[in-house]
Amino acid sequence: PVNALLSLAALLLTQSAAGAIGEETRLQTCLDQAATDPTAALVTASQWLGQRQGETEGAGVSLAQQCLGVAATNLLRWEEAETAFIAARDARPVDQPEWRARLGTMAANAALASGRNAQALAHLQLAQADAALAQDAGLGASIANDRARALVALQRPEDAGAALADARLLAPADPQGWLLSATLARRLENLLEAQSFILEASRLSPGDPAVLLEAGLIAALGGDDDAAR
Repeated sequence: PVNALLSLAALLLTQSAAGAIGEETRLQTCLDQAATDPTAALVTASQWLGQRQGETEGAGVSLAQQCLGVAATNLLRWEEAETAFIAARDARPVDQPEWRARLGTMAANAALASGRNAQALAHLQLAQADAALAQDAGLGASIANDRARALVALQRPEDAGAALADARLLAPADPQGWLLSATLARRLENLLEAQSFILEASRLSPGDPAVLLEAGLIAALGGDDDAAR
């Protein structure tokens, strides 16, 4: 979850079209500090928010909350991170759905890391709707994969399978959806489906260690020891 959150934070920064250049530079400085001294970055982000006392909306507030969330993530303070990312999302207007989707996903990953699976799912459902508004199929597929993880944690495997079907439909060339589908099918002891899914994942991402491991597990369960090895 930490790597996922940091990757999303970097992507948000590089894709930003909102906010003044000075605010974006300030975010980069804060994120750099969060990578080396997250405790100090918490102070920096809090001071940034303090300078916008009384404001709850706008790019400046969102960027400061984003840094606060990343700093809390690096300290493994998951509930603080979740709260900050939600505040960052809510500071963005509805006409910036991609920002809202990505920040909501960051909040969901923080919730998943702390075992707050139902809350993570709620964040992801909102993020999925925002990704659809943004017409970003790749983002939608990534969110669908995360929804499947939350649903598995909530012991709702059939719903998780439906979420993974959404992910495969949205991004058929992304091996992650096929890999997760194979893993879920294996756990449900549906080896024929698992084999079909892992073959597609292998075609899309040959040599990927995670794909090879899953292929080996499926082959072993199917009694093909040579293929498993």
